Amino acid sequence: MPIAHDVGPESSETIAGAGYVWATLLLVWILSLLPWRVWHAAPELLLLVITFWSLHDSRRIGMVVAFLFGLTLDVHDVGPLGLQALMFALTVYGAQAMQRRILRFDLLQQGIHLLPVFVGAKLITVLIGAFLVSAWPGWSWLFSALFTIACWPLVSWILLLPQHRLDDAEGGSA
Repeated sequence: MPIAHDVGPESSETIAGAGYVWATLLLVWILSLLPWRVWHAAPELLLLVITFWSLHDSRRIGMVVAFLFGLTLDVHDVGPLGLQALMFALTVYGAQAMQRRILRFDLLQQGIHLLPVFVGAKLITVLIGAFLVSAWPGWSWLFSALFTIACWPLVSWILLLPQHRLDDAEGGSA
């Protein structure tokens, strides 16, 4: 008699273990500390990776992890403490609120569904930052949010490579 399996989003246990999840986060965090982020239209790669893992493994990577990584970038960028942390936490919250729906789409459609989440979280932090410094930063933040979401399919595909390798190995042994 066949055993019933849970029908829901796949956990990262089928994708990769905790070591892979944390290694990708730490690698992208180190890359985020490089000076290329000074460019205003630079994509938020760390935010992409945190959002990806929060969708695929919300038990390990959630809003607290996103907030803490955001705080490290706030300290590194010597900006108002908490703005990036707020943006990271809002993005993860919005993504997890739509988790069941998002994971049913392909990578391009996932990016389209996440577009308002990324733009909305960035807009909120830009408005708070503009209020704090009494100056509008311009619209370059919008290009950054759009460029970030344009990178979603590629970053997701790269992070899913171990799962594809496992699927190929299982298909070859059957």
